[in-house]
Amino acid sequence: MAADHPHLLHTVIDTTDCRGLAEFYRRLLGLRYRPGDEPAAGEEPGASADDADWLVLVDDDGTRRLAFQRVERLEPTTWPDHDVPMQMHLDLTVPDRESLERHRERAESLGATLRLDRTDDEDEPLYVLVDPAGHPFCIFVG
Repeated sequence: MAADHPHLLHTVIDTTDCRGLAEFYRRLLGLRYRPGDEPAAGEEPGASADDADWLVLVDDDGTRRLAFQRVERLEPTTWPDHDVPMQMHLDLTVPDRESLERHRERAESLGATLRLDRTDDEDEPLYVLVDPAGHPFCIFVG
């Protein structure tokens, strides 16, 4: 029986450093590498750049969540200025304001940079950050 619509496999993020960006999101979101994509035996994840050009992260059930594709050049967004648009971003939710602060601090400790603080919005407090490669993502109470 044919499916009525395609199935979303994962979201692919371009980067000049697949291992570095995959490691950022692995640690931020508590994901793991797809079997075969792990760092070389004995190598500390993210310790050195490797030549990976495609990596996939999965959740505890093995469902693909994010993939990383190496590109030669990447121009990071300048958002909120419009010179280089966002193009895409990830939305991450947390249950409460305390978690929002904890996860913003954690993301920054992993290498994210804060671009927008909208925590004074009572209806939807949020932070917009960019990952180490310059891709934006939002963390908000949802």
